[in-house]
Amino acid sequence: MPKTRQSAGTTKKDTNPLEGSRAKGSGSEPQMQHEPKPPFPKQKQSGVGLESQLQPKPRYQASKYKPAGKLEGKCALITGGDSGIGRAVAVLYAREGADVAISYLPEEQSDAEETLRAVEAEGHRCVLLPGDLSEAKFCDELVEQTVNELGKLDILVSNAAHQNRKKSLEELTDEELETTFQVNILAYIRLSRAALRHMKAGAAIIATSSETGIMGSAQLPDYSATKGAINAFTKTLAQNVIEKGIRVNAVAPGPVWTPLNPSDDGMTPEKVAEFGKQAPIGRPAQPEELAPSYVFLASDADSSYITGIVLQVMGGETTGG
Repeated sequence: MPKTRQSAGTTKKDTNPLEGSRAKGSGSEPQMQHEPKPPFPKQKQSGVGLESQLQPKPRYQASKYKPAGKLEGKCALITGGDSGIGRAVAVLYAREGADVAISYLPEEQSDAEETLRAVEAEGHRCVLLPGDLSEAKFCDELVEQTVNELGKLDILVSNAAHQNRKKSLEELTDEELETTFQVNILAYIRLSRAALRHMKAGAAIIATSSETGIMGSAQLPDYSATKGAINAFTKTLAQNVIEKGIRVNAVAPGPVWTPLNPSDDGMTPEKVAEFGKQAPIGRPAQPEELAPSYVFLASDADSSYITGIVLQVMGGETTGG
């Protein structure tokens, strides 16, 4: 099975079970300097990888983030919403007033249930929709199930991804190549096609790209290629639906501390321990640092004049575009 990661009225703070964990570390130190830095514990996971087994636990509560009702009454579908960036986005969307549906592989059920608890703690619905995005039929079913459960679809976040590092192109099998393309780019296209049947003016589509889609990566030829395709499709679809009042954008993260890293077949425990050290900022991003970008791009109040961009969130890495 592919590794995918990469879901009315708010709850009062004094009844929110996550408030204590959110408040931790929310003092005067700038968040840029407060997030964990490598070396991390040496670790390795097989199969899909679970956030519950990752040390240290990725930060997704975003204790310093202050909501403003930017997504009040909206309904969102987030793929790979069980963990990592997807979980953090689901939590902030709920904090901003949205109900969410998340998709994930059945093997990731325990992580998905943690996302459900976190979203419900914000006072909003979280619908769990397990399935395999490499199956074309599931992409259509996922959108239909979301609309049936939530009543509509205002925001699509195509976030789930599959990756495995290789020492050379010779190690890339046809099976691996097909899985990476099915999950990363073909699912994005299929989900967008299905979502647009239901979306109205003011809706937003957001994809998770990667710095590898801009600069490439020697050990991730198939993954980098799909991320480059995501960028091109995002720009193309944005032009195609602009007259409908629907915006399409992507976020390109640098290294992010998620279960995708220890479950990458090409990552050794030693490499996992040093993950993100090469970034100019000296560490990987935490999911809570990426999630506000997805709020920004989903909010008509914040980004109504922005469509067709690939927003780079790369920890100080710069590119000419």
